[in-house]
Amino acid sequence: MLRRLHPEQPASFAFTPANLAWAQGQITKYPAGRQASAIIPLLWRAQEQEGWLSRPAIEHVAGMLGMAYIRALEVATFYFMFQLQPVGSVAHVQVCGTTSCMICGAEDLVQVCKELIAKTPHTLSGDGKFSWEEVECLGACANAPMAQIGKDYYEDLTPDILRDLISRFSMGDVGVPGPQNGRYAAEPAGGLTTLTEFESGRKQYNASAQAAVDLADTIRRIDGSEVALNLAWLGKTAKPAKAPAKKAPAEKAASTAPKVRPKKA
Repeated sequence: MLRRLHPEQPASFAFTPANLAWAQGQITKYPAGRQASAIIPLLWRAQEQEGWLSRPAIEHVAGMLGMAYIRALEVATFYFMFQLQPVGSVAHVQVCGTTSCMICGAEDLVQVCKELIAKTPHTLSGDGKFSWEEVECLGACANAPMAQIGKDYYEDLTPDILRDLISRFSMGDVGVPGPQNGRYAAEPAGGLTTLTEFESGRKQYNASAQAAVDLADTIRRIDGSEVALNLAWLGKTAKPAKAPAKKAPAEKAASTAPKVRPKKA
């Protein structure tokens, strides 16, 4: 499948100071002359910061690594995990459409996305808050149908549950990821039938969902203030950057909306 850069691009890109420190730390993992090995983590960090990969972002990363721009572009266009067009300022919804999810109702979830977000994938909703696409297997087959929203899995979905999630996200209410039908993880819907001794004393949510709740980063753009910078291989550990003041939902949505150049007449 041919993948191209979006026709409308921002004027520039720069990592936040904390993300820049993180990126520079990643480069030190590799010996001199092999900095290009950090291309995927740095592109990913750029996407985590902005929501998608713009041409200025790809060029910026290539410059940091001493790579020809075309080499960085080859990586960005090859891997489908990189978004080459603006995504929703609140969340990008990735509906799994492979066998288990398809059998269990993925097509109904796609219809919800077409109804509430946009008729076609990789298209911003009218308010710019959401976008969606159908993807290949996300590996949560026991919890089908499911979707990845932002950074986390929302499993055991129904059309009504997905509608409710999108509505809540739109109002700034981030739901708890993981199974949405009441089960803890991927055990039988009726409850554990083996290893029942491990049911007591566990945390409120399964490990993945608990981490998302604790870090509060489910749909958050990564600015580097989330966790301490750890450069253990250099014997360095720094404190996390001070998190920016929280904004009202409307102000936040406006400030995180993709900034692109207008089309030429």
